[in-house]
Amino acid sequence: MAIQQLDHYFVRAKDLERSRHFYCELLGFNVMPRPDFPFPGYWLGVDGKIQVHMGLHGIPQAPRFYLGSDAQSATDNSGVVDHIAFTADAPEAMAERLRAAGVTPRLRYIAEVALLQLFVRDPDGLMIELNYPGITTLPAWAADAEGYAP
Repeated sequence: MAIQQLDHYFVRAKDLERSRHFYCELLGFNVMPRPDFPFPGYWLGVDGKIQVHMGLHGIPQAPRFYLGSDAQSATDNSGVVDHIAFTADAPEAMAERLRAAGVTPRLRYIAEVALLQLFVRDPDGLMIELNYPGITTLPAWAADAEGYAP
């Protein structure tokens, strides 16, 4: 038996609507049907596949429902997780949408593997990496992208 794929990750959001807006309106996720859990939250996905489960931070009985959170868990940034990555398309449109919303993505280009990346933090500080494979030459609009060569 082997792991097949990442199913989803859970985000404790300090402001559910602000986080839903970020993931849906800026990154392009859709709100998916979610069971009536005993805490407020969202399931967010793409093409009918749930990828982000979001719940409100600071709920009563949090240790009962949020099994990965304890008293030492980070409440800002991403704790022990450095970042979450997604494969995406239309990098220029995404960069424009983010900038129009006042969010400045950090761009990185790895020529050796023809990969353009956009990094952006969600409203609670979790680093989101958007990967755009198959970019064989750095586009002019991304000329400020940092290199990743030694």
